[in-house]
Amino acid sequence: MKRTFRHDGITARRSRRAFLQDLAVGGALVGMSVFPKQVWALKSQGSPTVLSGTSFDLTIGSTPVNFTGRTRPTTSVNGSIPAPILRWKQGSEVTLRVTNLLDTQTSIHWHGILLPFQMDGVPGISFPGIEPGETFVYKFQVRQAGTYWYHSHTRFQEQTGLYGPLVIEPNHPDPIKTDRDYVVMLSDWTDESPEAVFAHLKQMSDYYNYQQATVSDFVNDVSAMGLSKALAKRKMWNQMRMNPTDLADVSGATYTFLVNGTSPFDNWTGIARAGERVRLRFINGSATTTFDVRIPGVKLSVVAADGQDVEPVEVDEFRVAVAETYDVLVQMPDDRAHTIFAQALDRSGFARATIAPEQGMSAEVPPMDPKTWLSMTDMGMGDMAGMDMGNMSGMEMTGMDMGGMKGVDGAKPMSDMEDMKHSSSMKHMPGMDSMDSTGQEAGTSSQSMDKGASGTAEMPGIQGPVSSGMTPMDTGPQVDMRAMNPSKSLSDPGPRLRNTGRRVLTYADLRTLGPPLDNRPPTRELELHLTGNMQRFIWGFDGKKYSQAEPIRLTYGERLRITLVNDTMMNHPMHLHGMFSELESEDRRSLLRKHTINVQPAKQVSFLVTADAPGQWAFHCHLLYHMEAGMFRKVVVA
Repeated sequence: MKRTFRHDGITARRSRRAFLQDLAVGGALVGMSVFPKQVWALKSQGSPTVLSGTSFDLTIGSTPVNFTGRTRPTTSVNGSIPAPILRWKQGSEVTLRVTNLLDTQTSIHWHGILLPFQMDGVPGISFPGIEPGETFVYKFQVRQAGTYWYHSHTRFQEQTGLYGPLVIEPNHPDPIKTDRDYVVMLSDWTDESPEAVFAHLKQMSDYYNYQQATVSDFVNDVSAMGLSKALAKRKMWNQMRMNPTDLADVSGATYTFLVNGTSPFDNWTGIARAGERVRLRFINGSATTTFDVRIPGVKLSVVAADGQDVEPVEVDEFRVAVAETYDVLVQMPDDRAHTIFAQALDRSGFARATIAPEQGMSAEVPPMDPKTWLSMTDMGMGDMAGMDMGNMSGMEMTGMDMGGMKGVDGAKPMSDMEDMKHSSSMKHMPGMDSMDSTGQEAGTSSQSMDKGASGTAEMPGIQGPVSSGMTPMDTGPQVDMRAMNPSKSLSDPGPRLRNTGRRVLTYADLRTLGPPLDNRPPTRELELHLTGNMQRFIWGFDGKKYSQAEPIRLTYGERLRITLVNDTMMNHPMHLHGMFSELESEDRRSLLRKHTINVQPAKQVSFLVTADAPGQWAFHCHLLYHMEAGMFRKVVVA
């Protein structure tokens, strides 16, 4: 059944699932079970299946589920969505026999786990994959402790349900004492075939973006900033052929957001009573959704990131990118229910769960935050947020054709890993002769632009007056933009988390406990640009897709610095297999040990790596559709 409705100024046709989700935003369905539960081990009434020890038998098959009112097939492990929680002990040796009952190849990758490359589970890189009817035996020493996860590394099986938590007990007494311990696994589900989702993105990259600017938005801008600035704001974005709400590839238009395999309507609940200390192990097992997480009325103490203990940081909210994990301690203030609220970055929907003294209780679900636009900083144009855009009148963005609305790629929806036929064709972007913009994010300050000797306004990151044109940058079919002045700041919470009035976690707040893994300074530096053509939905490193790129070669034992520059308007959670990355601050101090580093739009980050894991490894964006569209490299350590 289809319904037409209006929400936040956008009229669109949506499914019954989406209609009900919007009702839930208004509180109409709080506490109601709309559809049958299809969660962890239905046979155990919503409790997770937990497998512990050193020997495991895992069977990958297809299990029907009903998250939305429509029964759909999944890719499950032991009939469970998410897959069972696996509990290991640091220092033990584990054996995992994985049997494939599907009619296609499959795999399991142990995300963030240090192991021999042959056990890493990436078809075509570390092993051939698990063919139908076959059993593959993974066997390795468990060298670490903490919260991790596992998932398929075969095509889109991660999107269809093959993901699950890993909890590794330390081989020494845990200094963090708690009364309760829960996994909180976030994910996104679509009733569509992931192949269809990918095809939609290839044909029209904003297919799932229902946040396009409307007439009412323009009226609001006129009221807030005046007619000339409102017109200038629209003109700037139109001439760049970019979308200021382009924060996510796939949205709540097709997604239902889940906590532990449970929709917001079914409301997964963890039990905790007043005064109890609760450890919540947040894992973002989504295919492509970044979540902003908070528990209204409850302070969050972040004590671990990506399985590594950190100095505790007290916050109101944190952003968890795809594939990241955070361990959070909360002390229950009372015997009331409290909502775990995880809104999608693009604010198109949310996942929701409850912490309460008993089952059946629920708390108010807060409204989602406003859908603010991306800022000039998010486009890599320097700190444009602080400029008086009124001083830019009469300037135009002529000559800046981002290739956006015309020339949509009509190529067949084939992943880059299967399609080796495209070749790189790098061209130069015409100069940006002038600019007219009011694209700053709400709540930012204003000041006048600096002027050069000629009296012409200058923009940060551009040498010489704007009117003289910018240095040509490589662009072409693979690249539709480059950041002119990428920020190195780690203290920026990112788009839609600025100026909320809440204390938001950033990478700058986090310090891994203990010394760095390697005290040696780097002897080599490697800079890689994260690039893409959004309209053609092509992604890569340095303007090249995986099929066009040579492997990254590291010398065994070397210490190197890798700098990632995000030349796009989207977040990219980057995952290097087999080795931990030690994130550096702007002054080159080692801050944080991670297996996945989220690189915000138009930002650059640097991290240190010791190449102590011989073999072939994957390095890729963990947004599933970005990886399949080319943002993937092989790393060879020899």
